[in-house]
Amino acid sequence: MADTRKGRQTPTQSVVLPYSNTMGAEAAALYEKTGRAIQDWQKLLVYDLLAENNDGLWTHTKFGYSIPRRNGKNEVVAIREMYGLLNGERILHTAHRTTTTHSAWERLLELLEKAGADIGSTYRAFGKEHIQVGDGIVEFRTRTSKGGLGEGFDLLVIDEAQEYQDDQESALKYVVTDSGNPQTVFCGTPPTPISSGMVFAKFRKAVLCGEKENSAWEEWSIEEQSDPHDRDLWYETNPSLGTILSERSVADEVGDDDIDFNIQRLGLWIRYNQKSAISRKEWTGLAAETLPKLRGKLFVGVKYGHDGTNAAMAIAVKTTTGKVFVEAIDCRPVRASNRWIMKFLRNAQWNKVVIDGANGQQLLACDMRAAKMKKPVLPTVREIITANE
Repeated sequence: MADTRKGRQTPTQSVVLPYSNTMGAEAAALYEKTGRAIQDWQKLLVYDLLAENNDGLWTHTKFGYSIPRRNGKNEVVAIREMYGLLNGERILHTAHRTTTTHSAWERLLELLEKAGADIGSTYRAFGKEHIQVGDGIVEFRTRTSKGGLGEGFDLLVIDEAQEYQDDQESALKYVVTDSGNPQTVFCGTPPTPISSGMVFAKFRKAVLCGEKENSAWEEWSIEEQSDPHDRDLWYETNPSLGTILSERSVADEVGDDDIDFNIQRLGLWIRYNQKSAISRKEWTGLAAETLPKLRGKLFVGVKYGHDGTNAAMAIAVKTTTGKVFVEAIDCRPVRASNRWIMKFLRNAQWNKVVIDGANGQQLLACDMRAAKMKKPVLPTVREIITANE
């Protein structure tokens, strides 16, 4: 009988610093005491993650990896944390959601119990979980802009790294500074158009461009949007396909949203994020002291938030000097209706209205049609991405 086809076991893109020694074999052996078998791709990541330099320090003080969903990427973090706990490290495991940190605590605790570890204490309060084994301890926390301040750790894990935000990084990146052998691990999936973080994407770009010292990056991905029905690409980007993932389950994921499938299942990295990449300081620095002289009609942009809570409106118009003047008009709760938007449109001279956000596109378009206004532009996700590249 022919062997079952398996997903690619080596990354499609990687930057790993050279090394001659690693604690990966020891970590893999600890993991397999649980009765689970480590997959080849997981072993590769663990070996690279636990590589040491000639001084016995981690070769990579920062290590990032990205794998499409449901491949078992969190098992790699659990292996790293098992090793750290049993070797006396202080570990902070952070995630975007409390449910994720709780699941990580449950996963690690189960592995330690199956491996026969002598667990000194464990605390399961939702949102404040921890596990202690000898001198090693791991704390599980949901990320905030103040989380981790004043605490010191040897290993910082950034789970759900696609949601890791700049203000959170400012609070957390210093928690490993005092360690004699620090390491930060970023793990996640490529950001979707509504992901809130930019740190993960910027770290990836910097490492792949050779702009980061002491850092590594590994990923399974495609370089451009592709056919969701191409099964060869499924195997190219999902290392656990054929083991914990089946073709049938992936086939069931194929739907009308090709971009979402490309991101979530094929590992496509888009160059667009719907959350603001402009800080308040940068925005304020562009403020005009006086209103410039304008020419031509307004271009109006309306954005409905993906969670259906708020709607925002802004305008852009050319100045007599050829620059573009942009002004945020307002942001109001959706429950306040579209009346404030319609009032503005009735009183303004505008060229085009662009409405983004499936939660409100059609409703506002209907209001405009009823008012006998010019038809608005309703961009697709693909067009939004293209416009922002």
